[in-house]
Amino acid sequence: MKTSNLTHSRVTRENLLAFAKSVPGALIGLKVAALLLLLEGQRPGWIAQVLGLTRMGLNRWIRAVLVCILFFVSATVYGADYKNPQLLASPADIEKNKGKWIVLDCRDPKTTKNKYTGQVVKGYNDGHIPGAINLGGDCSEILRDDKSRVKKTEDVEKILGDAGLSSDKTVAVYGDTKVIINNAVGYWILEYMGQKDVRFLNGGVDAWEAAGKKLETTPTKLKATKYTAHVVKNRIATTEEVAKIAKGTVKGPQLVDSRSIEEFNGSVAYAKRGGHIPHVALHVDSVESYDKTTGKIKSMDELEKLYGKLDKNKRVIAYCQTGTRCALTYLEFRLLGFKDPANYDDSWIIYGNDESLPVEK
Repeated sequence: MKTSNLTHSRVTRENLLAFAKSVPGALIGLKVAALLLLLEGQRPGWIAQVLGLTRMGLNRWIRAVLVCILFFVSATVYGADYKNPQLLASPADIEKNKGKWIVLDCRDPKTTKNKYTGQVVKGYNDGHIPGAINLGGDCSEILRDDKSRVKKTEDVEKILGDAGLSSDKTVAVYGDTKVIINNAVGYWILEYMGQKDVRFLNGGVDAWEAAGKKLETTPTKLKATKYTAHVVKNRIATTEEVAKIAKGTVKGPQLVDSRSIEEFNGSVAYAKRGGHIPHVALHVDSVESYDKTTGKIKSMDELEKLYGKLDKNKRVIAYCQTGTRCALTYLEFRLLGFKDPANYDDSWIIYGNDESLPVEK
């Protein structure tokens, strides 16, 4: 009999059970032990005898252990899934639903330079996902006014309708990973407008190319429609609502600051005053929530580490400087399964400049 490196040459049922106990989960450990012994050269009939099984039963055990190994390896590698995983689309999802989904490229038509980082961002005309449409500008700009506030509903309806969107369709939003927050603004505004189904291409156009898929430069134009919004009011937080939380007259909603730590503590300010809104529940810099190389949102487990102290059953409101970075935080709250997430569209650019409102540092 061949000697196993896991057992003595005189293998007994007791030896096998002892080994099984060293593997987490006694039943699974027993199955693993049986499979390992089989792979080590033990005769199947002998193993079946040790385990008190028929040869057919042994085969079933081996199949079961393979399933268990696959399950636990998958759980280790990928971790827990999001509560709402359908909100994120993959290149394969986009390709599979070609002709069914409207794919919205949230970039500017032409190559631009990010005014904050100096990075060059290629535009829609430089190459886009085949069949994708463009609104004629960056979603974070064309759908908002010059103060970075979402435009009036009728104005957004006109822009979306002219582009060929209708609120009863599935829309997949994407852009460049360098400006993931701008793409998230497009996602949030569509959800705020009551779009039936909005998806976010995780990793953007970079993920599409990384999957070996080609881009096209010929613009896609859809027939104009009459877009009818069904505004979901609870997806936006107003300054009036936030002021009540800051003053302590309303308790329960959770405020989350998505800015940098320097903005949060007031050492850097982009308004008349620096600091943060009183009674903020949590500060998480938005750049900590996604991979800066791939532009992909972090896993469920990683997001839970960032936002785990929050109560998913209570209203949660994200804010930043202009409502841009916190649009990404809003999307992450949706992925995590928060019941009532909202984006504070006015954010610090309005709040920090209103000296009648309280501030903490």
